[in-house]
Amino acid sequence: MASDPEQPPSSFLVKEGKSSREIGSAREPLLNVNGAHVSENYSIYAAILPFLFPALGGLLYGYDIGATSSATISIQSPTLSGITWHNLSSVEIGLVTSGSLYGALIGSLLAFNVADFIGRKRELLAAALLYLVGALVTAVAPNFPLLVVGRLVYGLGIGLAMHAAPMYIAETAPTSIRGLLISLKEFFIVLGMVAGYGIGSLLVDIVAGWRYMFGISSPLALIMGIGMCLLPDSPRWLLLCAIQGKGDSQNLKDTAICCLCQLRGQAIGDSAPQQVDEILAELSYVGEEKEVTFGELFRGKCKKALVIGGGLVFFQQITGQPSVLYYAGSILQSAGFSAASDATRVSILLGLFKLIMTGAAVGVVDRLGRRPLLLGGVSGMAISLFLLGSYYIFLDNIAVVAVIGLLLYVGCYQISFGPIGWLMISEVFPLRLRGRGLSIAVLVNFATNALVTFAFSPLKELLGAGILFYIFCAIAAASLLFIYFIVPETKGLTLEEIEAKCL
Repeated sequence: MASDPEQPPSSFLVKEGKSSREIGSAREPLLNVNGAHVSENYSIYAAILPFLFPALGGLLYGYDIGATSSATISIQSPTLSGITWHNLSSVEIGLVTSGSLYGALIGSLLAFNVADFIGRKRELLAAALLYLVGALVTAVAPNFPLLVVGRLVYGLGIGLAMHAAPMYIAETAPTSIRGLLISLKEFFIVLGMVAGYGIGSLLVDIVAGWRYMFGISSPLALIMGIGMCLLPDSPRWLLLCAIQGKGDSQNLKDTAICCLCQLRGQAIGDSAPQQVDEILAELSYVGEEKEVTFGELFRGKCKKALVIGGGLVFFQQITGQPSVLYYAGSILQSAGFSAASDATRVSILLGLFKLIMTGAAVGVVDRLGRRPLLLGGVSGMAISLFLLGSYYIFLDNIAVVAVIGLLLYVGCYQISFGPIGWLMISEVFPLRLRGRGLSIAVLVNFATNALVTFAFSPLKELLGAGILFYIFCAIAAASLLFIYFIVPETKGLTLEEIEAKCL
């Protein structure tokens, strides 16, 4: 169903006689008969909450990264752990540290099959519940097995939240500020990391401090869940259900209109029905009526979206982001920064720097576009990795080179791969593929992160730090070619136009 049969859409010209396959391969953006879309009027206050509560899922993810480093110190202390089983092996500490990552991998796999069925809102509600249960179980765990179970449950929440949050924000945000809002989610992740490092440093010296570090997540998870209950469903997801025959089409369309009014506030006026008609016409134009089959994921525009999205998150991790930060303390210490002997202080300082640079990217992404930030930022990353490699091989007596390389890398990552990677994967997948496509991209992200983290130490021992950074530099150069030739610009386009024009 493309529109209300009693009100034929005047929004888009659809050429009769063309199949969905032919229409889906169109290279031109969809245009209104007057050459423009219905104006997307919105209230900025109404747009805040549909961003804020999903973004709390990113904040809770970042907090877990920051707090875990201090929690593992606290839990191993004979005097301050508050438990009798504090003498944990390296494998057990590894399970505590990476338990949420393994849970996130499982959550990404679960999202592949359930996301499009339950919708973005319910998936975020499930994520909030898993965050809450995981935090509480971890905080009160009477023994090690239950501690690991809590970490896995919390990780399931991470997997679902990092899958559904960018989808919900992308599908509900006004086009003109979509890039800003999705990039702000990365800002919230970094903000959570800084909060985790800071709170961890305050609690690490009190008895059973690790329980408080993990338990602090629970109130935020509860707020996230209550907030998601108050938010509407994604209108685009409702309209996808309508054109695919998953329920009464007219009821779903009416619900989508109500949801759009709630998302845009009073500023939308009486234009909501016309905007919904326009979205329906666009969805019909690009052939969204049929559910995507598993085989279709790897054909045509679905395959291209997977290459773009999967490639971005793959390069995001394999350019060495987890590994460079591993050297932050030793680099700053060699340059004479006495505070660098404290790993927590280094983490907080770098976290604040990451926060500032992410904020800079958020402020310009909808003006400059995605490609300029990616190309400029990744070029800076390649230069910084070359500097770091040269420092460890040729220039070990010039510590300023390493400091410049470290700060350049962190800054350039936070204006490129950091926020733009998550932004692009939420934009490029066609609506009927978005749930499954994003689950694959998130799975690639977490799996590559785990691989790089696992392989870093043995590779460093085998090759040396300098050669390893040169390898990362070469990978960054390869990612530049990938961005230049494969990644499209999506600034200023509706999600439906991205599907028609860029895929």
